[in-house]
Amino acid sequence: MRQFDPYRVPGVTGYLKRLVSSLAAYQVADVVSKFLAVLLLPVYTRYVKPSGYGVVELLASGVIFASILVRLGMIEAFLRFYFIDDDQARRDALIRRAVVFLLITTTLAAAALALAAAPLSRLILGHEDSTTFLIAVLGFWTFTNLELAYGLLRVEERLRAYATATLTNVVLTVALTLVLVVGLGKGARGLLLGNYLVSTLVLLGLWWTMRSRLFSGPAGRGERLSALLRFGLPTVPAEISVYALSIIDRYYIFHSRSQSLAGLYSIAVKLAGSVAFIVRAFQYAWPPLAYSVGNDVEAARLYGLVTTYYVLVSGWVVAGLALLGRWVVRLLTASAYFGAYRALPWVALGWAMYGLWVVFLVIAGRAQVTTRNFPAALAGLAANVILLIALVPSQGIAGAGIALCGAYAVMLGVMHLLTRRLFTVSFEWRRIAQIVLVMGGLAVPGELLLPTHGLAGFVSRAAIFALIPFVLLVTGFVHPGERRQLRALVGRLRRAPAGGAA
Repeated sequence: MRQFDPYRVPGVTGYLKRLVSSLAAYQVADVVSKFLAVLLLPVYTRYVKPSGYGVVELLASGVIFASILVRLGMIEAFLRFYFIDDDQARRDALIRRAVVFLLITTTLAAAALALAAAPLSRLILGHEDSTTFLIAVLGFWTFTNLELAYGLLRVEERLRAYATATLTNVVLTVALTLVLVVGLGKGARGLLLGNYLVSTLVLLGLWWTMRSRLFSGPAGRGERLSALLRFGLPTVPAEISVYALSIIDRYYIFHSRSQSLAGLYSIAVKLAGSVAFIVRAFQYAWPPLAYSVGNDVEAARLYGLVTTYYVLVSGWVVAGLALLGRWVVRLLTASAYFGAYRALPWVALGWAMYGLWVVFLVIAGRAQVTTRNFPAALAGLAANVILLIALVPSQGIAGAGIALCGAYAVMLGVMHLLTRRLFTVSFEWRRIAQIVLVMGGLAVPGELLLPTHGLAGFVSRAAIFALIPFVLLVTGFVHPGERRQLRALVGRLRRAPAGGAA
């Protein structure tokens, strides 16, 4: 049988180039952020105790959870309806409606949370700390509105503006948190305040740059609020369930085991950032591009090809963390945090599986059947709770990571069954299976059999990691079209020095 070549499908190459350009812009700030976070982790782990990291992670995840509830699916509806037509006046009206709606809902919710800061802090943290809780309330208000502001930059593919705003946020956040945590000794409270105060300033700056469109743009009749909510509201239960799936492990460990153990698990989550930044960039870049593809045949081929590439890149990083996680933790944290390595590969795999969920969300969104997201998400959440109770008592934080992966497997399986007849995607099952078999077949035995410390252990494990792409290559992973693209790229690179010299 002749091997299918996706590069022969008209338009696919162009869409891939757009996706790569978008990913590059969205990854710039995340790369810098993760690099600085890793660089400063040895500093922060000496000034913030594991229990403090547990508090930070608990409140930061709670901020996102509350944000999903209060925005009522408005950001998701905005991303979908922006591409309904090309009329700029209608688009500007849609922008104003979404921004004003979120500003009102977040302000009312933040006021209510602030009034109940004392009892809510006792409920969530197990002790009263109104000041730290109020910092988290500021973070909730800012995070929700900033997500929509960033969403506007994404749908318009204003990549330079997005990169500038996010890089500014990262650099100023690092500077302020260093002052608060190291200089003033504010600990966990300083980490939260540094992040959310700078993000608030960035949000206000973005609103100022967009003021002509937000407050005095041309008149236009955008989508009615009722239409936006009809699309967006059904996404909320699913998104809440999915996010609860990703944070319930931290809440469970924090309250059923100890704050310190929750801190170790939080460090594993942070060190899995190399996968997380791939997922976040994909989450930001993929939906606007995927919704902009008008032709269903092109979309089906593109969705399948992009899924394969995503599994390839994220899977390789997960394999690296499975093999070298101990050295990563030793290098980047204080000795009190070394136990975090046990959960690191599982948390990284969970992050990678979440990126696949983004693919299915777009499929459901394209078919405008977002109500089908919830049963799959609920099945995953139920699986996570059951697995946490079963695994954490005996396996500790590694059990929590395993539970997360098992829950995502259930959720993805159910979602595929619910959406496969709505919009048929040309998933490359053979190549996806090849990636899983090769990477798992090398990383798992390497983790179980190779030395776990010393130079010999590091070198042998790094060699296995480097071997993965070559094994894929010699086992026939690459498409003919991909070979042509690689040869063309190599040719351009070879010609570049000669052209420069001339």
